[in-house]
Amino acid sequence: MKNLYPHIKKQDKKVFAAIEGEEKRQAEGLELIPSENYVSQAVREANASALTNKYSEGYPGKRYYGGQEFTDEVEMIAIERAKKLFGAKYANVQPHAGAPANVGMYFALLEPGDTVLGMDLSHGGHLTHGHPVTYLTKIFRFVRYKMKDVETGEIDYDEMRKVAKKERPKIVLAGYSAYPRELDYDKFVSIAREVGAYAVMDIAHIAGLIAGKAVRNPFDHGFDIMTTTTHKTLRGPRGGMILTREDADFAKKIDKSIFPGLQGGPLMHNIAAKAVCFGEALSPKFRVYAKQVLKNAKAMEKVFATNNVRMLTGGTSNHLILADVWGSMGISGKEAETLLDEVGMTLNKNSIADDVRGPMDPSGIRFGTPAITTRGFKAKESTKVAELMIEALKNKSNKKVHKRIREDVRKLCKRFPIPESFV
Repeated sequence: MKNLYPHIKKQDKKVFAAIEGEEKRQAEGLELIPSENYVSQAVREANASALTNKYSEGYPGKRYYGGQEFTDEVEMIAIERAKKLFGAKYANVQPHAGAPANVGMYFALLEPGDTVLGMDLSHGGHLTHGHPVTYLTKIFRFVRYKMKDVETGEIDYDEMRKVAKKERPKIVLAGYSAYPRELDYDKFVSIAREVGAYAVMDIAHIAGLIAGKAVRNPFDHGFDIMTTTTHKTLRGPRGGMILTREDADFAKKIDKSIFPGLQGGPLMHNIAAKAVCFGEALSPKFRVYAKQVLKNAKAMEKVFATNNVRMLTGGTSNHLILADVWGSMGISGKEAETLLDEVGMTLNKNSIADDVRGPMDPSGIRFGTPAITTRGFKAKESTKVAELMIEALKNKSNKKVHKRIREDVRKLCKRFPIPESFV
């Protein structure tokens, strides 16, 4: 492996060893966590640039410190590319991550005590959508909707409408962290309009699929705001962003909510990396990538179905699969995660709807195809990965089988190294 960190190696051998170990782990293993991906060397270079030295409180043309010629330039590049990518009239690219993007959106649109209608965590939602363990629930009221049928993934829109009429939320929030299907955007917007609420979608998981035209864009169905991360399927640096369909008054409120309301200085090196990522996502090759992510997920779905492993919602329409390995194979989510990690396939344990087990050792596993698709995997290779997963889980005590699977994984990784460039 070439030495990418000569200065760290010379100065801090302990940190260098940890970084080098992670480089090797990623190179020789398959990343199946659906919220993770690989970035290009161009994105990595931007993230490590001299922009990390610069404080830039404020926004382009309205900073509180001097010396902002190039920070203004790079932030405007990121903003304009983001708007073009998602068909937005406004973009705030400063949120440090997806959670601050959601928090900033809430603070911009709500007053303390206002109500949000969001997806229940156990049915695929996210912590920031109102789970009781978060501090957000001390400020705002959250009511929840669920799936009507966990075998098909159909949301109970009739019940959702009843809850909305009763609770009068100010935000109707779509989006998810572990939901393998597409939502009926028109019904979300219809319910929001009926009760005078903002229609907001957290697109963190599918932002790259939207940008790559592989799935529908919620803005085309009337959503007012989208929040997102900039990694996952978008294949950029770890960060967040807020987009609006129209350049309405709440766009100004969002700016004030992020700075000075929530954050101090933006991470300009990270914003530069976002700009590079958005440029990559605007290329025709990215559309090919996004469509292949879906094809690869369907290939993995077929293998799990053939082996009678129950999948929540019956399969997938996006980049991720949620499998009930406890109910189907008698192996817990934590045990499956550990076992597969040992053979070079990284995914995460995950609760399933109406889970009979606890969150630290749930019934399910969550996995997906964004990262392996970045490596160049097609349906054939994705099928092979799913077959190796099933074989490892069915032979959970057979070290000889595990050793052979680990070698098969290494061979796949050698055939499909992590690319340095996507354009």
